[in-house]
Amino acid sequence: MLLAIVVGNTSTKWGIFDGDKLCVTWRWATGIYRMADEYASMLLPLLQYNGISPTDIKDVVIASVVPPLNPHMVELAERYFNASPLMIEAGIKTGLRLRVDNPKEVGADRIVNSTAVRYLYGSPAIVVDMGTAIVFDCVSKEGDYIGGAIAPGLNIAAEALFLRTAKLPRIELTHPKTAIGTNTIAAMRSGLVYGYVGMIEGIVARIQKEIGEKAKVVATGGDAELIAKETGVIDVVNSNLALQGLRIIYNMNRAGA
Repeated sequence: MLLAIVVGNTSTKWGIFDGDKLCVTWRWATGIYRMADEYASMLLPLLQYNGISPTDIKDVVIASVVPPLNPHMVELAERYFNASPLMIEAGIKTGLRLRVDNPKEVGADRIVNSTAVRYLYGSPAIVVDMGTAIVFDCVSKEGDYIGGAIAPGLNIAAEALFLRTAKLPRIELTHPKTAIGTNTIAAMRSGLVYGYVGMIEGIVARIQKEIGEKAKVVATGGDAELIAKETGVIDVVNSNLALQGLRIIYNMNRAGA
């Protein structure tokens, strides 16, 4: 079995693959001050609950955008699974040519998402990752990574309204009933959700125009389901896109080696 780990700024996602089958996933808040033993204390009971022994895990693959956590994730793999993990970094095989100004700037999350979308859905394609940031990644019809766009995430915007105003409350982000809010909370939900729907539709339209042909749009991330229900520009929602990308990259670099 393969343990795949995606370390994000807000949350960390864990997945167990048996061959190409994703057996189980977990997601919890990223804690940059947690040690390897703390992560193990949370992960090992979940494995046991799902009937998986640590000895069933033969390898580990990690994509991280939180550098301070990388040593702890490596220690977790080595100490508890006796595995030398494959880290997503410069020099590994992905099947993607990075056609950008500075390939080293492209985050591990963007690489695994773009790899997954290319192999699962074909190209050209656009990934819209709706997490801490809204990240648009573009794969050309030739299968090259050609860049994208980055905007503040929905929850960052909601928190900014709460922190930077005197009377606006912290709200739960749910589907607005109407565009015209008849109270403060409804108005905030409308502005946030429909505002981000408009932004995503506008950026996708501009990217499609620059690509020059219809690209499949795949959404992922914590807010993908919320936004996708309000727009027709998203073709597919895949909440496990990054985990699938890790499996694909692992197979390129380690499987059968």
